[in-house]
Amino acid sequence: MKSIIAYFNKPILKLSLLFGLALGILVFVFFIGLYLMGIVPLGNNKIMDFGIHVILIAGACWYYRKKVGNGFLHLWEALTIGYVVNTIGALIAGWLIYFFVTYIDPAVFTSYLAEMKALMLEGKAELVKNIGEAEFMKMYNGVGSMERSEIIMDEVSKKTVMGIIPILVISLILRKQDYGVFHNKS
Repeated sequence: MKSIIAYFNKPILKLSLLFGLALGILVFVFFIGLYLMGIVPLGNNKIMDFGIHVILIAGACWYYRKKVGNGFLHLWEALTIGYVVNTIGALIAGWLIYFFVTYIDPAVFTSYLAEMKALMLEGKAELVKNIGEAEFMKMYNGVGSMERSEIIMDEVSKKTVMGIIPILVISLILRKQDYGVFHNKS
């Protein structure tokens, strides 16, 4: 048990997990805000929550550089922090949203599916032209048979893909290394 605790007793991991937890909770609060405003909080309306991801990833890297790294941050540290914060935040938000649409208001998920089907029917001509009638019908029926539990992995996969470029940019901007070891001190 002590080895497990020692493994997780690293500042880079503790900090990333804490920022990821805060991120997941803030994304869920954003979801609840959309819900309370009467906007379907899933789908395209929810995509704006990625700004919260970017802010907290940058904040975690900055905090680590300032407090743990004593002004220095390696690229690998920033990338690690960014991906852990992003993934943990998406997992927590996905689970919280799943519990919400399962136990509190299942109508949110039903409205989301109806909105997705309406959007697909609206763009049917273009979709059929690009992928064919058979594939369109397969996609359309797939939306109708979507399970609530798919929200979790949907959240994680979307945020992972969306996070690749911002995490890399944040890591490159905030990195600062000590190059003193390369100077000749004799």
